Amino acid sequence: MRRRTGRMGAAVLAGLLLVALGGCAGQGTRPQDAAVPLAGPVEVSGEASAAPVELDAPATPAASEGMGLAPTPSRSASPSAKPSPKPKRTAGPRPVPKPPTETQVPPPPPKPAPTGCKPSYEGSQATRAQVKAALTDAAQRTYWPVSAPDISIPLSLMKATAWQESGWQSNIVACDGGIGLMQVMPATADWMNQRFEQSYDIDDYSDNAYLGGTYLAWLTKYIGDMYFDSDYSLDASLCTSELNSCLLNAVISAYNYGHGAVAQEGEPLAIPNPQYVRNVRALMTECECLNF
Repeated sequence: MRRRTGRMGAAVLAGLLLVALGGCAGQGTRPQDAAVPLAGPVEVSGEASAAPVELDAPATPAASEGMGLAPTPSRSASPSAKPSPKPKRTAGPRPVPKPPTETQVPPPPPKPAPTGCKPSYEGSQATRAQVKAALTDAAQRTYWPVSAPDISIPLSLMKATAWQESGWQSNIVACDGGIGLMQVMPATADWMNQRFEQSYDIDDYSDNAYLGGTYLAWLTKYIGDMYFDSDYSLDASLCTSELNSCLLNAVISAYNYGHGAVAQEGEPLAIPNPQYVRNVRALMTECECLNF
């Protein structure tokens, strides 16, 4: 969750990603190209947590459907046995947002890291199998079980964000202070733990994944309430070629630049970091990490 200005494009995922990390990106609500995550299956406003709900891993659209474009809708295998799906929002975001329902917001992003700074490493590195399990668990959680139980974070989004942020390196510390797998900023982690009454350890790779998932869920509700009439769908099929057309792109953008750079009272929805959004969207369909 920080601004990460020079991340790699989808086409050069594995190699260039690790090079990009050398450019020192941070995370959380920061100015570089990444945002901050948060806690596990908790609820806001003192609402009790619910048992995690197992979500199906989303189907992987074709590679050409990344970069902000809507993937080709998949055909329904069994049309009759399942209940009718909830109608999808067809219009874009509200031109004038509603006032935010969340009045407690994360801290502002940190200053950009010095040019030429290289990230450091602390502790032992989690294996890919361990990272995959942690990200899968985080994606399966119900973060707002009472006020917004339909909010869910796609597993492909969790995997892609972690790959963009850290290359799945659980022990990396960026120059701007971003820590671990999801590059969570310490101040944002503290805020989220307090907000959701949790005690997640930012240095633990599993807790770091929960922090990232919780922050994505918080952004989904915050921006969804303001611009999408509380429709919290992160379905890529709702996105058009305009990056500010859907909640998914807005949440990705805010994870990197912070909620305040994307959603402001009285202002239209903004995407200040289009390249970061395109990178993550492409990784959601093309990342080698999807096969780990």
